[in-house]
Amino acid sequence: MLDTNPSRLAYLSDIFGGRLDLVVPNRARTAAYVAEADVVIGAVLVPGAKAPKLVTREMIAAMRPGSVVVDIAIDQGGCFETSRPTTHSEPVYVEENVIHYCVANIPGAVARTSTLALTAATLPYLVRVAEHGVVGAARVDPALRLGLSTLAGKLVSEPVAEAHELAYTDPAELLG
Repeated sequence: MLDTNPSRLAYLSDIFGGRLDLVVPNRARTAAYVAEADVVIGAVLVPGAKAPKLVTREMIAAMRPGSVVVDIAIDQGGCFETSRPTTHSEPVYVEENVIHYCVANIPGAVARTSTLALTAATLPYLVRVAEHGVVGAARVDPALRLGLSTLAGKLVSEPVAEAHELAYTDPAELLG
């Protein structure tokens, strides 16, 4: 497993007890792991921004024919250079002799289950907003504050502002 967050790798090391290779990647290390893999799952998220292309076409071409790549980041543009969105009805295509699965909105395949999970995760935040209003809830809950995109007509999501080259306002300025 490759991850740029060392604390996340330490956490995973505790969970898996050394049964996984846990690596902070660089271009050469990524290329070596991809070339040896039968399956590569790309799950990159940069909140509010496009996913970076971490796996190049050359890396994909170096995989054994019939290998599989799964691009979970396709909703944010994908993290493989060879990725393009697919659908639940036509989920795969072959490029560079590698099978690609790049279905956008994967949870849509299990709509009821994913809706229940999303509801369970978001309901406590909705209750806080209902009790305190958006501004009051954002003042008391750092997670809600981080989830804001706009406030008082200002863009308060730094990744979105950077990705679109727009003016950013620190939400702390507006929350008082």
